[in-house]
Parts: sequence; structure tokens; C-alpha cells
Amino acid sequence: MTDNARLAGMRLLVSAGPTFEDIDPVRFLGNRSSGKMGFALAAEAAAMGAQVTLIAGPVALPTPAGVRRIDVRRALEMRTAVLAELPGQDVFVAAAAVADYMPEHTAAQKIKKTGDTLTLVLVKTPDILAEVAGHPERPRCVVGFAAETGDLERYALGKLREKRLDMIAANDVSQPGVGFECDDNALSVFTADARQEIPFGPKSQVARALLVLVADRLDLKL
Repeated sequence: MTDNARLAGMRLLVSAGPTFEDIDPVRFLGNRSSGKMGFALAAEAAAMGAQVTLIAGPVALPTPAGVRRIDVRRALEMRTAVLAELPGQDVFVAAAAVADYMPEHTAAQKIKKTGDTLTLVLVKTPDILAEVAGHPERPRCVVGFAAETGDLERYALGKLREKRLDMIAANDVSQPGVGFECDDNALSVFTADARQEIPFGPKSQVARALLVLVADRLDLKL
């Protein structure tokens, strides 16, 4: 079977991009995720025959051909959308860089500059990936991402175990030309018993290589 048919008949749910957590009507907490890796995964999965739903945070990217797209802004909205789409999915790939914290309260009006300091109270956002991995309608393969700046293997394996994932794709975003806001990437892919390297290249190429590993794992579960 060629790679172009490896995911035929499969349903894939992909999350991509950042989340923006609003402080007031004009300010938010965000991160540098461009969504390019998640969108590349959605595009390549569709090209490999899958039925793909893409949950996208606030990014300026066109919808890949053959992909159903749902736009969200905040972590709570992404959680709602992911869980609503979960039933019947074969694979969930969590490529989104979901905020770890959000403001406890969002001001209804613009916060005015009144002093030398401003204190924000932040609360944890839901752990969407862990919730999916422990869900009664858990997909057959749950794939996480770990963007790290050091000690990549330790953090990636810790996340793999703690969240009960099937696979985690990790990259060192401190390296030039890799990860956030870049067109290229390189990944170290971990399962419970193996590590495989996807070499530096265009994100479309890296996405295809990761999806081949996902397809291999699905074949083992047949």
C-alpha cells in the first residue's frame, strides 16, 4: 500500500495553532505557535485518504484541501470543540499549543493604566490531551506534541506516561529554524518502547513522516 492510501477510511482529529486567553477586550495571553505544523498534518492526512477535522486556534492560514475546519480562540473553546468531535475518531493529533493558564477573570472593559504594576491572577486551563487519552470514546491512537527548550527526552517521556499517550512528537524549539513560526521542523517521536527521528525538513515532509508512523501503529492494533 502506498503512503497516499495508508489512512484510507480513517477519521483523524487534529488540533492546531495557539489559544488566546483574553485579559480584556484588547489584550490577551498567547504564544508563538503559527499553526503551520498542525495544518501540515491535516493536509497530509487528507492526502493519505483520511477524513480530517481540524480544530484551529487563531491563525492566518488557509484551510487545507479536503479538510473540515472548526475555528476557536480560547482553551475552553478548543476543549469543547475537541470533545464534541471525538466520537468515532480513529486518531487524535494534538498539535495545538494550548495555553497552560488563563486569566481568572476577563475584564469587560479595557483595563486602564493606573499604576506601576498590574497583577493578574491566572488559573490552569483544562488538559485537553489528557482528557482525550482517558475518555470513554478514546481514539485508537492519541498523539501529543512537546515543544521543549532542553532535556527533551526526559520531558517527552514524562508527558507520554503521565497523559497515557500512544505517541509523542517532541522538538527543541531553542534550535534555529525549528518549530514555532518556521516552515521547517525536526521531530523525535517517542512511544513506550521506541524512539524514532524524523530529520529536519519542510513541515509537510515532517508531517507525512509522522503520519506514516501513526499508520504503522494503527496496523499493529488491527
